[in-house]
Amino acid sequence: MSLHFTHDTLAQRVMLGAGRAAEHLRAEVERLGARRVMVISSARGLVQAREVAAEIDVHTWHTDIAMHVPVEVAERARAVAATNDIDLLVAVGGGSAIGLAKAVSLRSAVPSIAVPTTYAGSEATNVWGLTEGGRKTTGTDDRVLPVTVIYDSRLTLTLPVALSVASGLNGLAHCVDSLWAPRADPLNAALAGEGARALAAGLPRIVQDPSDITGRDLALYGAYLAAVSFASAGAGLHHKLCHILGGTFGLPHAQTHAIILPHVLAFNAPHAPAAERRLAAALEADSAVAGLERLYELLDAPRSLDAPRSLAELGFPAAGIPTVVEQALAALPARNPREVTAANLSALLRRALEPPRPVERSP
Repeated sequence: MSLHFTHDTLAQRVMLGAGRAAEHLRAEVERLGARRVMVISSARGLVQAREVAAEIDVHTWHTDIAMHVPVEVAERARAVAATNDIDLLVAVGGGSAIGLAKAVSLRSAVPSIAVPTTYAGSEATNVWGLTEGGRKTTGTDDRVLPVTVIYDSRLTLTLPVALSVASGLNGLAHCVDSLWAPRADPLNAALAGEGARALAAGLPRIVQDPSDITGRDLALYGAYLAAVSFASAGAGLHHKLCHILGGTFGLPHAQTHAIILPHVLAFNAPHAPAAERRLAAALEADSAVAGLERLYELLDAPRSLDAPRSLAELGFPAAGIPTVVEQALAALPARNPREVTAANLSALLRRALEPPRPVERSP
């Protein structure tokens, strides 16, 4: 059978090296010729951000960030950047910091450098998201893609193990969605498979020894590949659901992905045999669902992770299911391996309300 597909590759520099973030950032600021740099970080992460930016001159420090990038937060950051005539943004942190930098770039075209401290992968996509009036809107625009990503596994050492796992499972969700998203192609699948393999290898090492640099390097590497495949393939059912749960109900990003992932995989995998075989091979299991469940069991083995197991534990009420279903049906991806209806989507969400995670295929 002949191959036929169109694949978009995004232009971006990637620099990885444990303990080299400050050095790499200085080199990139010099390469780009930036003179008025604005560093975006959470207030909690400011000490770490100052360490990353120790070798550059920072014109403006900005710590007014929030999860899911509320429109009013984005507007304030845009105003700060414009008032200070900023010519380069540096986002140090997780998805909230990087997402805010994207929101600024979207309107101003000021370039950004991303220095991730989690495994979410937003840094490698041209996807932006803004929340307003209880709804999260997403889109794609090449202006929001960071020109450079600087990975330094030592920056992730302060990330609690439970959050490291949830963030890594968010990365794994990018791999899963990339296998059956609207623009899925063989190149996306190859990247997603390797990304899943690296994440599945790295996350248990982090749980066993949170200071293991090799495990954290693997997780960053896997998260990057996952995000690159996702950026090309587009958002599938999993991400549509998580965006609604986060934007409308304020659920935490990484933990929501970790909870929803096995349910969407069980829902779709039987209807996408080629994708399931690839993911099963990456997870070294007989089936994708079994491989994911085994990974969860490995991660849960120490019994020291205070990680939520259900949407109910995140505060999501059963009464919210109709709202999620209504919004999801209006925003379904162009294609999904299985027909999505109000009934089967409601059933999926009801299962996600209660632990444990499913080991069986979704009916």
